Amino acid sequence: MDKEPKGYYDWILWKLQQEKKRMDEEAKVPEYLTGKGKLKINNFEIEEDVVNNPIHYNKSGIETIDAIAAMTNEGFDYYLQGNIMKYLWRYKYKNGVEDLEKAQWYLNKLISTIKDRYKD
Repeated sequence: MDKEPKGYYDWILWKLQQEKKRMDEEAKVPEYLTGKGKLKINNFEIEEDVVNNPIHYNKSGIETIDAIAAMTNEGFDYYLQGNIMKYLWRYKYKNGVEDLEKAQWYLNKLISTIKDRYKD
């Protein structure tokens, strides 16, 4: 629906489509990413830590995991559990050991979250 909206409902749909287009454009992978775990800038190749510190999970200095924790409050534990299960479920079919390492990362985050909550 790229034509001018006629009513309120059409206008809402139109605005949502415009926002989706904007977000899709913003989410495009930068050209300097040359492959999994590799970052290339001005002919220099740098290894990216795709498990512990992926570049795409830090926007303007804010780690995505911290933003999710702030937004979900008590639900954060369930978010972590869901990611643990997701990566364990798919490791044989998608990224192998990398997915197991991600599951481990989320498990470690869940453990530290629980320990921090119940400190003296």
